Amino acid sequence: MKILKVINALEQFAPLPLQESYDNAGLQCGLTEAEVSGALLCLDVTECVVDEAIAKGCNLIVSHHPLIFHKLRRITGEDYVQRTVMKVIKNDIAIVSMHTNMDSAFGGVNFKIAEKMGLENIQFLGKTQHLDECYSDEESQLVGGEGIIGEFSTPLAADDLVLMLRKQFEVECVQCNQLLRREIKKVALCGGAGSFMLDTAIAAGADAFITGEMHYHEYFGHDQEIQICVIGHYQSEQYTREIFKQIIEEKCPGVRCVLSEINTNPIIYL
Repeated sequence: MKILKVINALEQFAPLPLQESYDNAGLQCGLTEAEVSGALLCLDVTECVVDEAIAKGCNLIVSHHPLIFHKLRRITGEDYVQRTVMKVIKNDIAIVSMHTNMDSAFGGVNFKIAEKMGLENIQFLGKTQHLDECYSDEESQLVGGEGIIGEFSTPLAADDLVLMLRKQFEVECVQCNQLLRREIKKVALCGGAGSFMLDTAIAAGADAFITGEMHYHEYFGHDQEIQICVIGHYQSEQYTREIFKQIIEEKCPGVRCVLSEINTNPIIYL
C-alpha cells in the first residue's frame, strides 16, 4: 500500500482545512508513491524517533506536532529540526503530521482525552467548523471544534479528579487552583495549549476545566468558580498515537503500525 493512501485516510478523518492558520499540518517531507513498510506513530519527530523508525523498518512517521513548523531558510544541520530533516531524506522516510486539524476533529485529540477520563454526553465547545466539501449530502455537517464539554456519570470530588488525572495520564503533578468545595460533574477540556478556552468553559457552566498549559496570571480570580487542572502539554496529547493507529488499521488494513516507545517530552520533573 502506498504512503499516499495512508495520508488520505488520516486527512479524511481530520481534514486539513480544520487546521489553524498558523499551523503546518500535512505532509512534511518524503515521497508519497512509495510503498509503506511500516508506520511509526508518535507525538513529536526528533532524531531519536527517526532512529527508532529506521531500526523498526518504518518508512513513514505519523506525528501530532509538525516537524517543520516554522519556515526553513536553510538546511545546514545547525539545529535538531534541520538534522532530522536531513536524516529522513537520507533514509527515504516520509513524515506526515496531524496537528490542530486532529485537535479539532470529531473523535480527535480532545475526544480521546475525554475517553480516558470516562466522560459522557460529549459535545463541541467554542468555535465550531463546517466543511461542506467533505460530504456528499446537501446539509452542512459539523466536523470540528475548539474544545469539548462532557459529564461524569457519577460526580467526583475535586481531589478525586486530581488523583484520576494523575493516574490516567501518568502525570507527575497536576497544577490546580484552589480545590473546589462542590462536586464536579460537567467538565470542559482542550488538550495542549488550551488556556484560551477557560472563559468559554466558565460561560458553559463547567465545574472543571482540563488542559495542558496555562500561564500564571490565568489562574487568578477563579477560586470556587471552576476547578482548573493543568496536566502538561505532552501528557494531555500522548494518546493521539492511538487515534492514528485506529484510523490506519481500519482504513488501510495490512499496514504495520508501531507506537513509538520514545518519550519526547522536553520537560522533566526533578
